[in-house]
Amino acid sequence: MPPPDVYTHGHHDSVLRSHRWRTAENSAAYLLDHLAPGMRLLDVGCGPGTITIDLAARVAPGPTVGVDADRGVIEQAAAAAARAGADIRFRIDDAYGLDAADASFDVVHAHQVLQHLGDPVAALREMRRVCRPGGVVAARDADYAAMTWAPAEPALDRWLALYRELARGNGGEPDAGRHLLAWARRAGFGEVRPGASVWCFATPEDRAWWAETWATRVTESSLAAQAVDRGLATRPELAELAAGWLRWASSADGWFTVLHGEVLCRDPA
Repeated sequence: MPPPDVYTHGHHDSVLRSHRWRTAENSAAYLLDHLAPGMRLLDVGCGPGTITIDLAARVAPGPTVGVDADRGVIEQAAAAAARAGADIRFRIDDAYGLDAADASFDVVHAHQVLQHLGDPVAALREMRRVCRPGGVVAARDADYAAMTWAPAEPALDRWLALYRELARGNGGEPDAGRHLLAWARRAGFGEVRPGASVWCFATPEDRAWWAETWATRVTESSLAAQAVDRGLATRPELAELAAGWLRWASSADGWFTVLHGEVLCRDPA
């Protein structure tokens, strides 16, 4: 048996603050034109549920289910849905063995999930299994090696190399965005429509928020603990990475983009 998948980021509040910022508009725009009222939707790796809630509003009165492997974020997602008045079922589940019958959903969505899995093709096959013929499986993942920023900041170069080493050590693929098309084709879909989009952090407010989340992640989250435990960095080195993030954010010329790969996958009806 392969080792269990490890979520490199963990669930520190600095991570979840970033996740709660995500909406259907800024993280799933490529899917929105394919949604309609009455569809049945499954969100795999839903995290704290902000994207799920937005997608549910577009398919209502069709049912929406959000699943994740972590009980804590499932509880947060359920609470957020209750506050929003959204009728969504959240539950713990396994991306390799979803608790759903064949062809039971019209839309299966996964955002920033496949990059953390040791066998993303197997997960896509499982999403394909629970999606009806003619339905859509949608996946979007970042591509870390394609992230770019200005002005130059050596601490961010070191941050990127460290993160990619940690993620690969956990069995994931941090540059997943560029592989989604190949993975989807290997999963056997009849039609795969690839694409790409970016997040851009360049206003003073966006720079400050983005840098603060990462400065905290590299010093306080499980990512930091993993780096130290594996001998990849010391605590003082991590503190310098955090300082580098804040230096970058303080520049009036600061600009950072996160490239994402996207795929819309279908089988004939």
